[in-house]
Amino acid sequence: MNTPIVETTAANATNDSAEAVIRIENLRHQYGERVALNGVSFTVNRAEIFGLLGPNGSGKTTLFRILSTLMLPSSGRALILDHDVAADPDGVRRQIGVVFQSRSIDVKLTAEENLIHVGHLYGIKGPVLLERVKEMLGRVSLGDRAKERAETFSGGMQRRLELAKGLLHRPQVLLLDEPTTGLDPGARMDLWQYLRLLRDQEGVTVIVTTHLMEEAEKCDRLAILSHGNLVGLGTPAQLKSEIGGDVILFDAREPQKLAEEITARFALAATVLDDGRVRVEREAGHRFVTDVVEAFPGQIDAVSVSKPTLEDVFIRRTGHRFWNEDAQAQAEREAATAKKKKH
Repeated sequence: MNTPIVETTAANATNDSAEAVIRIENLRHQYGERVALNGVSFTVNRAEIFGLLGPNGSGKTTLFRILSTLMLPSSGRALILDHDVAADPDGVRRQIGVVFQSRSIDVKLTAEENLIHVGHLYGIKGPVLLERVKEMLGRVSLGDRAKERAETFSGGMQRRLELAKGLLHRPQVLLLDEPTTGLDPGARMDLWQYLRLLRDQEGVTVIVTTHLMEEAEKCDRLAILSHGNLVGLGTPAQLKSEIGGDVILFDAREPQKLAEEITARFALAATVLDDGRVRVEREAGHRFVTDVVEAFPGQIDAVSVSKPTLEDVFIRRTGHRFWNEDAQAQAEREAATAKKKKH
């Protein structure tokens, strides 16, 4: 089930403006026979926190690697500040900062030494580099720990040092791959607060990949990916507004039978999820639950009623839950392949 992606008129007007700093145009990529990206297109605006949301195997990591110039797309184009990632990777690298999911700092070096080494890679030297290092460590609240080895830092502090590395050359675009992995709740809050400061005070465009719904809610706009397809695009509020009511889940002894009976009796679309629950969208859900229970006595074991979430948007657009057995199996296969290549 692939629903065409159409944003609101206001959103389209914004995307078509000169403020777009990233343009993804019919981007495709394959690993052998497996399609990782299937003609994805969207834009990202200046000073915007933009999320790439999807389960493992959705294509978000492939897209991140293409944007960070680590791989070439099979076809289509990706441009960052008018630099083509395939044709002009050096031009792109001068414009972007990258923070990968896996650790890239050297824990045996001090915070200051880590940044000095990065500065040398970008050709920054002498007093300019030392001043820049001091500035960046101060911005991520590590100025008083500059002379200490990174191995003495907490996970949150190491993540902030990763951010300082990515920002040392003052990029206009910051790419973050699952940035809160391994962080405690307090460190996650600090990270997001800092990203908002970057957006609001420095005008930095931030791209975040995530599989966490609560983090996706914090983004200004989202691209939702599933099996390489773009299945949702817009602000979190815009995406959730398409549900237009409550989401009701029924636990039933015969879910397929109940779904068919609800559809026939109430003229509503009732679907059976891969976990065996029957899902219905309906305004005033608490009242509708009473009608269903009375109409089909003895068939329903449990009921839940909730307001729409981004996962509900994902279910509506794809016909399946955000996490399912296929996605988990795909993730395990990719992890096994990566491990073999590493060794």
